[in-house]
Amino acid sequence: MIKKLNHAGALLTIIFVLIFASTIQATENAVTNKAKLTFQDVFHFKSAKAKVISEDGASLAFIAKPYRGETQGQVYNLTANQLITSVEHASDVEFNKQGNWAAFTVKASLLSIEKANKKQSKKLKKEMSLTLVKVADGTQYHYPNIADFKISNDGNWLAYRTISKESADNEENEESEDSASNEKKSGETEKNTDINADKKDKVYPLTLINLTDFTLSEIDSVLHYSFSASNQKLAYSNTTDKQQNNQISVKDLDDLSATPTVIASKAGLHTSRLVWHPKKDILAIASSNYQNTDLRRRPYTIELWHGKTQQLAKLANPHKNWFTDKTAKLLWSEQGERLYFQNSPAIAKKPKTLKVSAKEDLYNYATIRQDTDLSVWHPKDNYTKPREKVLWQKENKHKHYQAVYHLDAEKSVQLTSPELAKTSLHTERTHLLARDPSPYFHSENYLGSYSDFYAVDIDTGEKTLIQKNTLSYNKPSLSPDGNYAVYLLNNKLLLKNLASGKTTPLTVNNQHIFSDEQHDYPSPNEGYGYAGWISDNKSVLVYSKHDIWSFNVDTFKATQLTHGAKLNIRYRVKHFDAKKVGFNPQDKLYLTAHNLSNKETELAQLDLTSKTVTSLASEQAKFSYIAKAKSAKTILFSQEDYHTYPDIWVTQDNFASTSKVTQLNPQIEQFSWGQTPELIRYKGYNGEELQGTLIKPAGYQQGDKVPVIIYFYRYMSQRRYDFPKMVLNHRPNFPMFTSNGYAVFLPDIRFEIGKPGPSSTQTMINAAQKLIDLGIAHPDKIGLQGHSWAGYQSAFMITQTDIFKAVVSGAPVSNMTSAYGGIRLKSGKTRQFQYESGQSRIGKSLFEARDLYIENSPLFFADKVNTPILIMFGDKDDAVPWHEGVQYYLALRREGKDAIFLQYEGEPHHLKKFANQVDFSIRMKEYFDHYLMGKPKAKWMQEGEPYIDEDE
Repeated sequence: MIKKLNHAGALLTIIFVLIFASTIQATENAVTNKAKLTFQDVFHFKSAKAKVISEDGASLAFIAKPYRGETQGQVYNLTANQLITSVEHASDVEFNKQGNWAAFTVKASLLSIEKANKKQSKKLKKEMSLTLVKVADGTQYHYPNIADFKISNDGNWLAYRTISKESADNEENEESEDSASNEKKSGETEKNTDINADKKDKVYPLTLINLTDFTLSEIDSVLHYSFSASNQKLAYSNTTDKQQNNQISVKDLDDLSATPTVIASKAGLHTSRLVWHPKKDILAIASSNYQNTDLRRRPYTIELWHGKTQQLAKLANPHKNWFTDKTAKLLWSEQGERLYFQNSPAIAKKPKTLKVSAKEDLYNYATIRQDTDLSVWHPKDNYTKPREKVLWQKENKHKHYQAVYHLDAEKSVQLTSPELAKTSLHTERTHLLARDPSPYFHSENYLGSYSDFYAVDIDTGEKTLIQKNTLSYNKPSLSPDGNYAVYLLNNKLLLKNLASGKTTPLTVNNQHIFSDEQHDYPSPNEGYGYAGWISDNKSVLVYSKHDIWSFNVDTFKATQLTHGAKLNIRYRVKHFDAKKVGFNPQDKLYLTAHNLSNKETELAQLDLTSKTVTSLASEQAKFSYIAKAKSAKTILFSQEDYHTYPDIWVTQDNFASTSKVTQLNPQIEQFSWGQTPELIRYKGYNGEELQGTLIKPAGYQQGDKVPVIIYFYRYMSQRRYDFPKMVLNHRPNFPMFTSNGYAVFLPDIRFEIGKPGPSSTQTMINAAQKLIDLGIAHPDKIGLQGHSWAGYQSAFMITQTDIFKAVVSGAPVSNMTSAYGGIRLKSGKTRQFQYESGQSRIGKSLFEARDLYIENSPLFFADKVNTPILIMFGDKDDAVPWHEGVQYYLALRREGKDAIFLQYEGEPHHLKKFANQVDFSIRMKEYFDHYLMGKPKAKWMQEGEPYIDEDE
């Protein structure tokens, strides 16, 4: 049920909540006949994935995915709020533009995959079929063995490519055949006149179905295909035997019997992109020729085919010696005024491979040394070699720069370059925000990511500097017309006139803080960000901690649009349309309103004309998923709390009335889940007021002193109204513990720069002691669980205090001196920045403050530990070196401490393999059950487990 509240009534609501709190708790205490949650029960809880709403707002579709089990696609009628139909084993879903069809991709069942052998399982995971649902009546149409599919905007046509069993078998054998072909004897001189396609370019037969009468036609050997926005044409590229007569063609859907129009035809022709204009009969094509076998250097031509004249026009590259490669993207603006494309500077020729063909080659240095496996690490390198390798694969192997073609002016403009490489492309803006990180490549290793920011005019390519030396999280906001930019510098909000270069402080006459005063990192404060600009370019909307402010760019006058500070409410704009450039001055903006004191949220609306805020929906809950139909008033939202799964609700009349659409997990009612979460206040390291969310166990009686699991990281109290994630992984499943006699506490922590270990330790002692003082926590039954940064904290805390009786520490850093000099394997970045300016908060280099690195490292105080600890690591951890856990374990073992180390083989920073997730969850609970509940030790805790390899 949704309650509407005005802001004057917010305080009355709090009083109302307090009056009924005791009644709610009494009701919960009376519930004694419900089942305790088990690990198998967790398997069956579902979540809604891949949620999509049709553009007309009439339908909702998503994938209902249990933590363990078979997925199910679901389609709902949002007028009647009824389930239309379900699709078993669905993995993804989309609506066509008109919304009359829901298309589900369907994968093999989990049961069939688990029953299969390794080879069969791999094959099953690749197989895909299509289930097409007619939204009007729920009728389903099934199409097996598809590679991909498309539905026309009007829903009258379906096209899909089919993978035959023969094709699938051929692909499976390709790798071994390729290997065999590479093993020809050096003396072979067989001449091959065939033109070979790239390995990943798979052609299949295309089936075209008229969905009005289900007549069908087929086209052989199709690689790419695309329906025109007008729904009248289908463009496709297909190949012939040995690539001798490849073609790009257009089929007239109004007359399938007519001969297709051939746009281009030649031996080896390859098309990488076919993209129709969103309004006109124009097709953008990127094509090249397979005869050039150097994929990285193969140039592609971008052409526009005009349907009316059937003429093909080549786009000139704005840089004469630049080229477009196979991986470059083509993207039209929403109305088709511009075509965005990517290009790159010419690449030097690939070095010639030297072969041993004569006796003297056996002694040739160049021939011998070309097989050297070597990476040279040089002090002038911008990055370490691991970082270079990551960037090579992600960015540099196929390095692209953004360009645009203006259709009416018939001109191409280069927007980014090696000197200004990165931009956030927005196809509807006339000016783009771009950044140049190159001056700070080297310092990124220890200071974090900085850039110089520029405005780029898409008509001219002209670049105007906004701000130098800026942290990535404090990027400027650019006005729609590109004349102004607002940014944060030294905690001050500044407006820059980009034409004159003049900068004006926006905080001179307003002392409100626009940077985070709770920022506890050794780096510049983070700004609260920007809501956006008014489309007339006269005002920018800026966030403070609580409110939304409007600044006039001519008068610099500040206008407060919301008034959340008084009640400690934080207002933020909810953006529904990512294409929208600016707000209309008459717009009514949807807001989320988060009460920082009690953690409740509400949905509200800000009228930009009257500058008033109206509450739309308010509950003792959290509003999470919020989405709006593109072409209708339909709004979907979810509300949740600890006992209420975030099912989807709908409103068609701006929250005047609301209806619940889904009910995915009714089984919650079967379980004793835990008490209603409440906030506990305590003091932080320096005496500041902090909060934590406490969830008492099911059946808790006033005066009970119970075991407590403290799960933490940084700020956690905001989870008061979160429905717990019903999965098993590196975190405790909260209901698993609260259903089985434990309380769970989620505290907030603020850190002292240079003292991350001591500050978090004292804060946690204060929090735990508060629970003891309140008579809730049994003083000898308090456990800690944390992972990664919290894994480090928990590993350090037990070197300083004995207040905790058991600790489960996941992926902890134990030795900051060794970790400082390491590499984060996933990103390839050095770990130095993490300690000097990032999360570890030392604030200085190892050489400037080696004492701080030692003082904050658990390893150096392992002899002080009296608390049993369970350490967990994946030995392929790509964030924290797993030997950090080994170091700590060996030190604790050396000192005769109660320490167990769990090494999950092949696992990264967070456990991915289902079996390992379940295994760790079970062991974690067994560990706490012994030390906090007094249950007997599990056998693995008592005796360990010997290494056995049955495969040898």
